[in-house]
This record gives sequence, C-alpha cells and structure tokens, in this order.
Amino acid sequence: MTNPLVIDWSTLPVPQDDGAARHLEGLRLPDLALTSTSGEAVHLSELAGRVVIYAYPWKKRPEDPLIDGWLATPGAPGCTPQSCAFRDHAQALSEAGVSYLFGLSTQASAYQREAVARLHLPYPLLSDEHLRLTRALRLPTFEAAGMTLLKRLAMIVNHGVIETVFYPVFPPDRNAAEVLAWLVAHPNDS
Repeated sequence: MTNPLVIDWSTLPVPQDDGAARHLEGLRLPDLALTSTSGEAVHLSELAGRVVIYAYPWKKRPEDPLIDGWLATPGAPGCTPQSCAFRDHAQALSEAGVSYLFGLSTQASAYQREAVARLHLPYPLLSDEHLRLTRALRLPTFEAAGMTLLKRLAMIVNHGVIETVFYPVFPPDRNAAEVLAWLVAHPNDS
C-alpha cells in the first residue's frame, strides 16, 4: 500500500453488520466536550442544525508501520480514503444543509492534527482518546495493538439527535457520497 488513496477493496475483508450500531438512531448526543484539531472543545449536543460525524479507526502517519494484522481486519483499512472523500465532498455536504462536519477517532488530538495538515482537511477531527463519547453512545469498537479503536461508521445528527447511521461502512472511500445522497433525499425541514 504505497499510495493510501489507491486501494483494491476487492482484496480486503468486508465488514459485516454485527448490529453494534442499531441502537444509535434516535439517541440524543451526550452533554460532553471533545477536543478538536482546531484547538477548541466541541460540545456536540449543543450544535444546531445537521451535523455529520464520521468515525474511523486509526489514521497512520506515512512513516509509521501498519498495525500487525491491519489489512486482515474487516473494515480497518481505509481511513485516509474516507477522510479525503469527506474533504472532497465538504462543499456539497454544506450545500445539502450540513452545518458541521467532523471526523472522530480515539487517537490523541496532536496525532490527528498531523493528518489534518497532511491531507488538507477543511474540517476538524475530534479526539475521543478517553472514550467518553464512545462509552456514552456505546459506539462499536475493536482492539488492535493494545488500543481501543472505533469501527468505521457515519452519523447524521439533527439538533443533537442521531437521525441516521451508516454502518458498516465499506468501501470507505464511498461513504461521503452515500451520506450526501441520503441528505439530498431527506432535506432538513427544521
């Protein structure tokens, strides 16, 4: 995998729907703040309008080795293509009524800031390194290299309530287009 944006998805295991995200639709986001790569604390429950939050497991730096078994873990590879697809669809998502767009992982904000700069992301990443949101919402996770990582998903939140969830997400580079298509088909009436 020399170019992280060029992946033959047919060679990777497809994640199956294990039901771990079925409980999320209709839940209100908890009143807690997450650190953003912009340096601000983001209170997700207080954000007005539609918010798109996509969760990804682990974004590696170019110089870092892959986690052992990463390519064999269903749904694990693809964090960079997913983030870049949301980057490339950011304007269209805004035009479809999205007020805020965030990526979410359990990595530290300092680690995430490198990815925002390297990938030229026009939106912030949120750090849940202490697993507060993950535990409060019971987000699907898996363990790798001693870390608790989020399984890939995307949520559309409307005035603090989870409106719909995309899970499992595969292939990751198509997630932003799927989210956009849903938003276009379900315009916000509020």
